[in-house]
Amino acid sequence: MRRLVRGCLWLALLGLPLASAFGVERFPPPEFDAGYKMPVTTVPAARAQWLSYLDVAVLVAALALTSHLVLRKRSRDGVLAVSVFSLLYFGFYQQGCVCSIGSVQDITLALFNSGYVVPLTTVAFFLLPLVFTLFFGRTFCAAVCPMGAIQDLTLLKPVKVPAWLEHVLGVLPFVYLGAGILFAATGSAFIICEYDPFIALYRRTGSFGMLALGAAFLIAGIFIGRPYCRFLCPYGALLSLVSRYSKWGVTLSPTDCIHCQICDTACPYGAIADPTLKDPHPDPRKRKRRLIALAALVPLLVVLGGWLGGRLGVPFSRMHATVSLAEQVAAEDAGKVKELTDASKAFRQTGQPAEELYAEALRVRGRFVGGSVWFGAFVGLVFGVTLISVSEPRKQDIYDPHPGDCVSCGRCYVYCPKEIVRLKRIQSKNVIPLTPVRGEQKS
Repeated sequence: MRRLVRGCLWLALLGLPLASAFGVERFPPPEFDAGYKMPVTTVPAARAQWLSYLDVAVLVAALALTSHLVLRKRSRDGVLAVSVFSLLYFGFYQQGCVCSIGSVQDITLALFNSGYVVPLTTVAFFLLPLVFTLFFGRTFCAAVCPMGAIQDLTLLKPVKVPAWLEHVLGVLPFVYLGAGILFAATGSAFIICEYDPFIALYRRTGSFGMLALGAAFLIAGIFIGRPYCRFLCPYGALLSLVSRYSKWGVTLSPTDCIHCQICDTACPYGAIADPTLKDPHPDPRKRKRRLIALAALVPLLVVLGGWLGGRLGVPFSRMHATVSLAEQVAAEDAGKVKELTDASKAFRQTGQPAEELYAEALRVRGRFVGGSVWFGAFVGLVFGVTLISVSEPRKQDIYDPHPGDCVSCGRCYVYCPKEIVRLKRIQSKNVIPLTPVRGEQKS
């Protein structure tokens, strides 16, 4: 079944670029005078309000079903089926919008711009996966997110990423999250949506660069489990933080782990935490000194990050339309640029004084510099906390998924010997599995 699903998926994906390149319009546009430019069509098109509510209902149903399949039924095949549905519905049918990943920017812009109103459906797509994660772990990542689904379904020959490289790359989602919040808060750009690697595939259109980027992620995803989810997804960074405090979550054999390490080898996402059979820092005095040194390093990294971020505020601000236009108009007035752009022509036709434009650009740049300081400080804090977490691994005496890294895909269920035996015993008795999950009391 899994090979058939993957085969059909790859045939569809390989045909998308060709369909985009050789597609024709159903209704050819009328002929206009030379020089007329057709307006840019909004993609995806606006949908009826009741369809937006239907999307939210489908999201809730998919989250609830996946949580049940992962934690109660413990069914990898069930998770796979929901993944296919999510890819078709939230990906190709809904064309990847509204998505929970991009909703971070809408929420941010609404918080910093009182004139921007967020639709309730967007708020729901932002909050619902977080709420489910708080109770059931990252079941949204397991099968509901179309980006995670497309990568999970195309994984064929997984290779293990070295632990040191995984820790380094694991910082990038938080950096991307901070950058997305910065540009959204200043009203400059929704970079998370602009550089979404799979949106061009879902919409079957887009620039060659974005199609190539999506194809590159999928090709890398044949060997590296969910490269976008693990090393770039900003919403995944939020879910990773929330899932560390979830009430329930994926576990294998909490009472009788035999330390066979099969699950650790089989997990393509590096989520199985190795047991700490011995204290890595047996000398308590050395351990205390190490922690003190790392704790003292964190404020220094925050200050250094804030300083570097402030230095980047000016170049970052050029992504804002007002700042870019002000620099263009100033260059034209100074004779440095002879050819006018469409934006500068439109501005000059308004008759607005250039001084007003420059003043507004300075205000925007000031907000950017201040925001960039906070962005840099946040990145410094992330680096500091990562150093401490690597130095002080979570203590446990069994092989079990790490709650922050586990995407609840259910792959480990298929390989754990104790789980296989337990499921066969349950099937023979025809009863519902009731294996304890993280957060429940052990008898």
